[in-house]
Amino acid sequence: MKHIVSIIIIAFVFSSCGGEKKQSVESIIATNNLEKIRAKKNLLDAEQQQLNSELKQLEIKIKELDPLEKIPLVTTFSAKEDVFTHYLELQGNVSTKQNLVIYPEFSGVLTHVYVKDGQPVTKGQILAKIDDGGLNQQVSQFKIQAELAKTTFERQERLWNQKIGSEIQYLQAKSMYESQQKAVNQLQQQIERTVVRAPFSGTIDDVITEQGSVVAPGQTALFRIVNLNNMYIETEVPERYISDVTLGKEVLVEFPILGTSLVSKVRQAGNFINPANRTFKVEVAVPNKDKNIKPNLTAKLKINDYTNHKSILVPQSIISENAEGDQYVYTVINKTENKGNAKQVIIQTGKTQGDFIEILSGLENGNEIIQEGARSVKDGQEIKILVVNGSN
Repeated sequence: MKHIVSIIIIAFVFSSCGGEKKQSVESIIATNNLEKIRAKKNLLDAEQQQLNSELKQLEIKIKELDPLEKIPLVTTFSAKEDVFTHYLELQGNVSTKQNLVIYPEFSGVLTHVYVKDGQPVTKGQILAKIDDGGLNQQVSQFKIQAELAKTTFERQERLWNQKIGSEIQYLQAKSMYESQQKAVNQLQQQIERTVVRAPFSGTIDDVITEQGSVVAPGQTALFRIVNLNNMYIETEVPERYISDVTLGKEVLVEFPILGTSLVSKVRQAGNFINPANRTFKVEVAVPNKDKNIKPNLTAKLKINDYTNHKSILVPQSIISENAEGDQYVYTVINKTENKGNAKQVIIQTGKTQGDFIEILSGLENGNEIIQEGARSVKDGQEIKILVVNGSN
């Protein structure tokens, strides 16, 4: 085809130069004669129109006769309104509020350890016993003194009720009895501290100190107890999502190490913005029936931060951008059977999810959009539709 067009142009030039010699454009411009310049322009416009008309006729005939001359082949799909759910992807760590290292409340020798690693325990169950250093004997003595003080007080009270004796004797007996009772209670509280109990139900993850060791309050770690029932994932969310990531939002949770996933919800969204990194904390509840999710396990979170119930999605690969920075796609117009024309449509895009992007404006439900071949066609160009794909 290019060869034919070149031959026609050359023939036109020669025919224009043949016969009488015509003045060149430069020589006419040099005359500064407005009438001559306009006349020359009108002549060239007429010749150009004639040439374009002839070229178009030749191109049409070439397409009819030359089997190698083809129009672009494309595939299309129909735009369809659908629900678009966008997810904010973050990473977090599994935690539990019931992951505790137990320390003693009393100094002494750890005389008994009643549990072992991996053993399940219930709240209040005795885990260990510390030597009380003779407190039990002291309690026995104090109880005897308390019983005597009680008897003395009761007798003095009966006499006082009969108006016998002085008030000071009654008050002294009462004070002695109450004092002895408090002393007994204090010693019993100290003895209770020698018994180490489980603060909540869970599993003894580690027996840290062995039986026979000397322990001290706040210094000697005895056990680590963990409850794997009340697990959660903690993550930090950028502040720009504070109005999107709220209590009750759906969350897709993936555990790459375990190869499992589950659906949960945001159970707590922080109200404090960390000034260091401009984020707020979010907690996502994690059901753990199989007990295979452990503290500090890495998790990937997909939090539903945006939903559009009437959205049109298109593949990102078919979107182009012009010199002005406008994004556009091609739709099909003037469709007859499997042929039509490509139309450039300026669009406004929204959020992306995977390989697809949300279209905010420019397309309507039912528009036929060019997919494969979208980057090889031009506005207004004739196209041949090879396949019409299902709606995206």
